[in-house]
Amino acid sequence: MKNNNFRIRTSAFGLVAVFMLMLIAVSDLYAADTLTVDIYGPGQRKVNIILLPPKTVPEGKYQNSKDKDLPLPAESGTFSDDLAKDLAYLPFLNIVPITDILGGDPSKGVRPGDIDIKPLRLSKVDLALTTGWEIRPNGDKNLLLRCIGTFNGRTILGKKYSMVTEETLPRIADRFSSHLMRILTGRDGFFESSIAFVRKDGKNKEIYTVSPQGRNLRQISALGGINLSPNWSPDGNRLVFTRLGSRQHLLCVWDRATGKIDQKSFPGNTVIGPDFLPDGNMAATLTMNGNSDIFLINGNYKPTKALAKSWAIEVSPDFDRTGQKMVFTSSRFGNPHIFLLDMNSGVVTRVTTKGKYNTNPTISPDGRFVAFSRQTPLGHRIFVHDLKDGSERQLTFGPGNDEEPAFGPDGYFIAFSSSRSGKYKIYLTTRHGDPAMMVPTGNGVAKAPAWGKAHKL
Repeated sequence: MKNNNFRIRTSAFGLVAVFMLMLIAVSDLYAADTLTVDIYGPGQRKVNIILLPPKTVPEGKYQNSKDKDLPLPAESGTFSDDLAKDLAYLPFLNIVPITDILGGDPSKGVRPGDIDIKPLRLSKVDLALTTGWEIRPNGDKNLLLRCIGTFNGRTILGKKYSMVTEETLPRIADRFSSHLMRILTGRDGFFESSIAFVRKDGKNKEIYTVSPQGRNLRQISALGGINLSPNWSPDGNRLVFTRLGSRQHLLCVWDRATGKIDQKSFPGNTVIGPDFLPDGNMAATLTMNGNSDIFLINGNYKPTKALAKSWAIEVSPDFDRTGQKMVFTSSRFGNPHIFLLDMNSGVVTRVTTKGKYNTNPTISPDGRFVAFSRQTPLGHRIFVHDLKDGSERQLTFGPGNDEEPAFGPDGYFIAFSSSRSGKYKIYLTTRHGDPAMMVPTGNGVAKAPAWGKAHKL
């Protein structure tokens, strides 16, 4: 993603991939032309997409059945809703309702030749998505999905999912949406990634994870007390966070494979805002020498050296994907501001100069953008700073307070906590400031999002 735009591409597909244990996704549809659209954030031209009504197709054929005794399965409506909800998370897509099309549904089947493209073009629809249900004699169901470009009437993405069940339908919607995002933007991973966060359960604060669209809610810690500041390892297999014990802070590391949580203490009894470096080492604020400095911590949980050190409080380290840049918050000039450390040279550069209270920095994986929270007269708001040209832009505007931004693995989406609904919840926006969408996280206050690397379905 460069110059705040996407290049929309189409490509040929002829691959067979295993989807879960009993699910097969087959790419067997082809496209030859290329559709290019530039999307620039606020005021951008959106891509108009329509989800055509699902159809039942005969086994082994991509065509509409004339047999009126082949009803749609009960799951068809649920799947259409799941797919529409997924696509709604992509701000560069505008879902066109079928009621906007002159004459109603222009499709007789699921193939390009079964669709009357003219009314879609008149309604300025760019992409049409068809869903075909194939019912086998033994009762097994196959699902055929196509995305067709109205500019040439050809398929740009086709997938077949075999032996589908009601339980697998949400993951099929996620997987197809991920493939579509890859074709349209050259990026994917949003639908397979995980957001860790802190949820208040009664008097306790525990660590949870959830997908960006609110699936697979999982409690990670059940330690009791206060658990804070989760952050993912680069491979997405571990979470590091702080536990406030009765006498000291503990650095906690959860392992995905085992489900176990290691707990380590440090001299000074303070551990604040731990984070992973790309090489698997960690960084956290410790008070080993009386001051609150950011230290590098190796795989054996041994502090090796100070990364950010001064008379003031140094907190909230975050790294780009190369590990060459670290952003952090420091009050070394009086008020808290955002700073950048070049890990190779050791040179520290001040990032923010405006405002009197700038905290919670997060750096994009490519190392170009820094998002952070700034206190304004109307409350805390999320800003993004471009390290290349020095420009700053406000992304959120409340109501309430918007805090604790976290870049997603693709560097495009940003998660943050906000009290705009009356109590803190997790929301998503983009680095262009697109309208925020709330992530379902269950009951209770949800704060401190951290976005983890995608995991293949």
